[in-house]
Amino acid sequence: MGSNGGVFKRCGCRDPRSGRLLGTCCPALPKRGHGSWYFDRAMAGLQGRRARVRRGGYPTRREAIAARDAVTRPGPDGRVADGYTVARWLRYWLTSRTSIRPSTLRSYQHHVDAHLIPHLGRLQLSELTGRHVAAMFRALATADTGRGRPPTPGTLHRIRATLRAALNAAVREGLRPDNPARHVELPGPRRPHAEVWTNPQITAWREQGHRPIIAVWTAQQLAMFLATITDDRLYPMWWLIALRGLRRGEAAGLRWCDIDLDAGRLTIAQQRIAYGRTVHVGPPKTAASRRTIALDRATIRLLREHRRRQQAERDRGGEQWQDSGYLFTAPDGSPLHPDWLTRRFRRLVTLSGLPPVRLHDLRHGAASLALAAGADLKTVQVLLGHASIVLTADTYTSVLPELLADAAEATARLVLAHAARRPGQQPRHRVPDGPPKSAAPAPTRQPEPKRPKRSRRRRARRKGVPRTPHPRPTKIKAA
Repeated sequence: MGSNGGVFKRCGCRDPRSGRLLGTCCPALPKRGHGSWYFDRAMAGLQGRRARVRRGGYPTRREAIAARDAVTRPGPDGRVADGYTVARWLRYWLTSRTSIRPSTLRSYQHHVDAHLIPHLGRLQLSELTGRHVAAMFRALATADTGRGRPPTPGTLHRIRATLRAALNAAVREGLRPDNPARHVELPGPRRPHAEVWTNPQITAWREQGHRPIIAVWTAQQLAMFLATITDDRLYPMWWLIALRGLRRGEAAGLRWCDIDLDAGRLTIAQQRIAYGRTVHVGPPKTAASRRTIALDRATIRLLREHRRRQQAERDRGGEQWQDSGYLFTAPDGSPLHPDWLTRRFRRLVTLSGLPPVRLHDLRHGAASLALAAGADLKTVQVLLGHASIVLTADTYTSVLPELLADAAEATARLVLAHAARRPGQQPRHRVPDGPPKSAAPAPTRQPEPKRPKRSRRRRARRKGVPRTPHPRPTKIKAA
């Protein structure tokens, strides 16, 4: 068997004394039907290096040779992928993803290690079909995620997106003719909508522990929360997140060079993302997330006070103070860990006694409050830094109860006003026709002047009486 590859026969018999596999040394291999045929060959791998490919289990020598020829058939660039499993290709694909965000790479790594390799890793890359992929998702749909429930439809779609991206790369490399993950049907994901904490929902939460997936405080509840945390040293940051809709990483990544208090502008130029204990500083989430936010006078006043308080901490710290340049820091001047902000906010909510919301829910609430204040969807989209207004309208704006009540009253007034104008029918409810009492009185309407009477001939013509032609005088020509 040379380096070009060859076929051989082996079996699973063991030595009765040592218990080791006999393999190709079994004396019964010449017998027909004993053992199976294998092939072995070294070829160029995915990264251009020589790799050994061995596969077996064929009943005849002819089938082993045919399989060897199929495996050693190179692609357009001379590389061969038939000898590689799905697990090996997925790991190679992850190492080639160098131009994506660290959070995306971490998500890909989790999907590959936790779901794709355990279900599809042993299959050959060239033998992967849509049935294999569909069987994997049927198994995942009934599996336990460790929290007592199966994965959500959104999680399944993200896992399929990872597999599609990996197989699309194999198609581009000429290692596969198609992508079997494209046509797999999955249940449609339901985008969660923010729900406002109403009195019945608060009662159900206190008695039974039920809470919405995304919960939003009303304006009154948010004011109560801010009133209870005025002594917190990061009070301006909670205020800024709640009113301007900043993400957690954007708030932790704010620097003094990104804010202009005289002009009342704040620029989102970077964010801090946590991966366990590691924090990555990078650009905002999307291109639309790099935005400039206008600041109101109350926010500017809070930030000026925060700057004076931070300067006092720096003077007290002396040499131990870390001049990191961040807007919100620890007492020693070091940057804040994003996960610590989540834990701190959860503790403040518990101490306030209000119904629970997540730190990211303050971003949802900022969109709802801006909408209630009269801002249009385009303004809210720019405020949150979304690339599409659809996401802003569907997910990040929850209609507050006050807006629903105003819309219901306006609709009823419109219908009753039209019912009052119908002749011969009086509305059940009195609808005021005149202006409100606070408005200026309407000017008195002057009577229109009477039109002059038409002649008898014009009145008859308007009634349809045909006009009687008058005889014309006959002209006599002169002789």
